[in-house]
Amino acid sequence: MIDIDFVITWVDMDDPAWKAEFARNSGKIDNTKNEVSEARFRDHGLLRYWFRGVEKFAPWVRNIHFVTFNQKPEWLNVHHPKLKMVNHEDFIPREFLPVFSINPIEIHLHKIPDLTEHFVYFNDDVFIISPIKQSRFFTNNLPNDIAAFRTNYGLSQYEKMLRNNIKLINRHFDKKEVLKRDHDKWFDPSYGSKSRLTKLLKASRKFATLRTPHNAQPYMKKTFESVWDKCGQELLSTAKSRFRNKDNYTHELFRTWQICSSNFMPYNTYRDTKMFPLVLKSKQAIRAVREQTYSLVCLNDHVMIRNYDQVMQDLETSFESILPEKSGFEL
Repeated sequence: MIDIDFVITWVDMDDPAWKAEFARNSGKIDNTKNEVSEARFRDHGLLRYWFRGVEKFAPWVRNIHFVTFNQKPEWLNVHHPKLKMVNHEDFIPREFLPVFSINPIEIHLHKIPDLTEHFVYFNDDVFIISPIKQSRFFTNNLPNDIAAFRTNYGLSQYEKMLRNNIKLINRHFDKKEVLKRDHDKWFDPSYGSKSRLTKLLKASRKFATLRTPHNAQPYMKKTFESVWDKCGQELLSTAKSRFRNKDNYTHELFRTWQICSSNFMPYNTYRDTKMFPLVLKSKQAIRAVREQTYSLVCLNDHVMIRNYDQVMQDLETSFESILPEKSGFEL
């Protein structure tokens, strides 16, 4: 058994101090721009169920590092022995603060004080909804992951950032050598149809963008240290970005680096993880939570969700049906 920590990032856009800093740095909520839309920053009111899910379904976790902008929900029990409150200045160099983008935060995760070598990173929209074991995230002390290519047309800001990641990967890894060394990992039968593009591009010279499941992502700190050691100059541009932009790198760079370094075990994360874009699949998400269809679900927010308040209320009702009791993380 290894020690595993969870890391979760959260922000409260209604906090006056955050609002003042956001405005002072020329920030303005604009729902026509994905990088500064309300959906990037609003609290959907379901965070307590994240903690309930961890306590009930993953009691083996060593510590939870709750990363915020000097904030906390009013109901949170900050004295819980497994809870570590982490402010941005605790691990991000002060010259890069304040930040209003997740990217500079994520590329510094390994600097969180007292973080274990093996950790799982959560966005606050990814929930554990049924019993889950350590072996879901790590096997033989290596992160479980899927090594498979995806199409990337570079149309959205996110896809442009993924292209930045893969350009850096191709600069530091030889695809032919990696696939030869780790053939069985890249073509593991558990991937099923998810490996179709990988097989089609097997003979190509360069890596394509890897599949990016909206998932709780297992990591090793040494991966971050290696990327910073080899690509520190490139990462500085993202570290200096107070707001998301198309030239950023994302935490998927570290995930891809981890895979290309052979520091992973093959696992089809789509088997027990599902991302629900609530703008399109709110009813399916509500049912999946209630019926505990998966181990992990991502409830992806969007400013165009119809009947937003009703959707959130229905999701809360589903969570209450499976997690009705307050956790020790609640006052």
